[in-house]
Amino acid sequence: MKSPLSSPAVALLAVLVLCSFLAGPAPAADAPERKPKYVFLFIGDGMGLPQISAAQYYLAAKEGTVGGNKLLMTSMPYQGITTTYSAESPITDSAAAGTAMACGVKSYNAGLGVDDRKKPYRSIASLAKAKGMKVGIVTSVSLDHATPGAFYAHQESRRSYHEIGHELAKSGFDYFAGGGFLDPDGKKSKAPQGNVVEAVKKAGYTVVDDRAGFEALGPKSGKVVAMNKRLPDEEAMPYAIDATTPDVTLAEFTTKGIRLLDNPKGFFMMVEGGKIDWSCHANDAATTLGDLMAFNAAIAEARKFAEAHPKDTLIVVTGDHETGGLTVGFAGTKYANYFTVLDGQKTSFQAFKDEVLAPFIASHGTAARFEDVQPLITQHFGLKFAGDPKTDRLVLKDYEVAQLREAFQRSLGGEKEASKDEQGYLLYGGYDPLTVTVTHLLNQKAGLGWTTYSHTGVPVATAAQGPGGKLFAGYYDNTDIFKKLAAAMGFDAKPALLVKN
Repeated sequence: MKSPLSSPAVALLAVLVLCSFLAGPAPAADAPERKPKYVFLFIGDGMGLPQISAAQYYLAAKEGTVGGNKLLMTSMPYQGITTTYSAESPITDSAAAGTAMACGVKSYNAGLGVDDRKKPYRSIASLAKAKGMKVGIVTSVSLDHATPGAFYAHQESRRSYHEIGHELAKSGFDYFAGGGFLDPDGKKSKAPQGNVVEAVKKAGYTVVDDRAGFEALGPKSGKVVAMNKRLPDEEAMPYAIDATTPDVTLAEFTTKGIRLLDNPKGFFMMVEGGKIDWSCHANDAATTLGDLMAFNAAIAEARKFAEAHPKDTLIVVTGDHETGGLTVGFAGTKYANYFTVLDGQKTSFQAFKDEVLAPFIASHGTAARFEDVQPLITQHFGLKFAGDPKTDRLVLKDYEVAQLREAFQRSLGGEKEASKDEQGYLLYGGYDPLTVTVTHLLNQKAGLGWTTYSHTGVPVATAAQGPGGKLFAGYYDNTDIFKKLAAAMGFDAKPALLVKN
């Protein structure tokens, strides 16, 4: 006999209760007919419910408590759940997801600003620009990457970086900020169009690539492309955990955007926390939390602006998909969690591999001993090779040391596990064996687990506040992000084909 708790009726009731909970109360101040003058769309790339939950539990643990709303998005009055599938798969990539949110249509994975028939569609950003609003695009990755590109470019492949860069120059948008360009000279293009940065300058943009130039920007600077000076990996900004004083933060780029874009006709700004996704691909929880906190700090800048313009500012926060299959829970810790052990990590997986491990192997060669790299692991991740693991969670057990020793030998041999070896891939993905093993062990000690080095198909959370915010409560698809933004802003909510002149 089936348990009554497993009946379809009870399951349906649970879903309805969950949806009503997520919708939350609608403050009377948010009249549906009022159009927002200022619109912020924040996209946490790779940020699913597990990443949000892990961040909140981590922050609570730092305070000696268990839970609570510790992120700005979870304190917003309107809460929703958003599906993310692409036209061809339950698991989307960032291009298809970005296209869905920017243009309101489903695309195949890798399609940018086009539908599944490769037809180009207008983005919410271009509609805002056509209505006289100023437009800003901010990201912690390269400016020609999938998510930012979905708001101004139309390409059959997200990897057409050179062409995407030239579309940026032609977009007429007012403010681009964050990383650089992946193929400025068209070395990977079949039809190079000339240097992208030169094209951007020719289009009338002021281009700055250091803090001094960034700080000098003001309302009289005109259209702007602002890049962080240090772009250590794939023309992206450094991970927040690795950032140094000269680096411009995502929050600072957001604040500057507000100052440059503010005008009587209002603005639309998309801000992406792009490297949340990258660190989740690498299964590095501490680095993920660092970038999620940087993303939260950028949202805080929009919230400050909204406090000064409460009846005119709409803020929407969402993710494009979940990455890594993160779980808040690990078999080895059962119901317990020890999130603060993540504080032992001082360096991202990328910086450790590039700036610590690579020079170590280069200087020691094949004579390198595992014992010689142990102090570096302790210094950068907090894991200890001596002590009692029963009283100190950061002390490694014998089998964990054995895992690290084996991974070190693979790294020493220059092995990348995106290899021919399926078992190796399941262990390490396409990352340095020692580095990913270190982060896995530290994450497991915290009580966190991962299931993949890729994206997953689970829904993401969406939150909103301000005029039009109530539209974002409930359960809906990522294409509805475009439609709801358009409806709130007074535009035609039907996706529109791009008519090329």
